[in-house]
Amino acid sequence: MAHPNEDLVRKGYDAFGKGDMDTLRSLFAPDAVHNATGNNPLSGEYKGVDDILAFYGKLFELSDGTFTAELKSVKVEGDDKVVATHRDGGQRGDKTLDQDETLTFTISGGKFTRLEEKHSDQAAYDAFWS
Repeated sequence: MAHPNEDLVRKGYDAFGKGDMDTLRSLFAPDAVHNATGNNPLSGEYKGVDDILAFYGKLFELSDGTFTAELKSVKVEGDDKVVATHRDGGQRGDKTLDQDETLTFTISGGKFTRLEEKHSDQAAYDAFWS
């Protein structure tokens, strides 16, 4: 049986992949933060579940609905951290996104409270969204 925090992260990836924002909303604490690293128009800290979901909407909007995050691995680290690696994919005009990304989830009370991004090629990720 998987750790409950691993199950929570897997449920989040499944909902994200299906565009199920209602389920995603239920997984976040109201004051959660998603830190989108880099130097591109989407970089920054998204604070609160509404802001985070709007950010996810922008990922789909700016990629004409092609953005994907294919889960590759999930590792529980202690009582409140989960590290997930996924493959980012997407198209923007003549630009292609195809690289690994790591999200570190902080979880409290069965809800995501903080997400930190790390991209395998930050410069290429920035170029894709710029």
